[in-house]
Amino acid sequence: MNLAFLLAGAGEMIESTAKAFGVDAPHLVAQMISFGIVAFLLHRFAYRPILQALEERRRRIAESLANAERIQAELEKTSAARQGILAQAHAQAETLIAEARAAANRVQETETQKAVAAAEQIVARAREAAQADYGRMLADLRNEVGRLVVQTTARVTGKVLTAEDQQRLIEEASRELAT
Repeated sequence: MNLAFLLAGAGEMIESTAKAFGVDAPHLVAQMISFGIVAFLLHRFAYRPILQALEERRRRIAESLANAERIQAELEKTSAARQGILAQAHAQAETLIAEARAAANRVQETETQKAVAAAEQIVARAREAAQADYGRMLADLRNEVGRLVVQTTARVTGKVLTAEDQQRLIEEASRELAT
């Protein structure tokens, strides 16, 4: 019974409070129906499209983030590949430089050997020419000394020497000069 008494008291209290605030039942029901209609219309034509737009935006943002992560991963892969290619190109360049230096050294050595051989040939020819000149000069000197010996002998003896005497004196003078 206590409960019924409380409910009856609560009903009277609600009714007195509603009258104090100027609430009457027919207007309250009409306002509740109007609020329901407005809430339904807002939910149907305003909130649902807004929520769909927000959901679409959330989906696009998620796709953009996933795309950005994929692009970042590809960028890192590309950067790693670029570094690998650069390292490989650097190694090839070093190899080419080493090969070029070796080839230059071989060419330099070959050219040096050619120059030395050419210089040795020039020196050998010069020696041969000097030897030939020396031989000619020695032969000319012998002939001149022989002629002078014959001429001196002819003046000293006062007689004219025959061709045989001249030849014999030239040979004797040449033999003495050779020793």
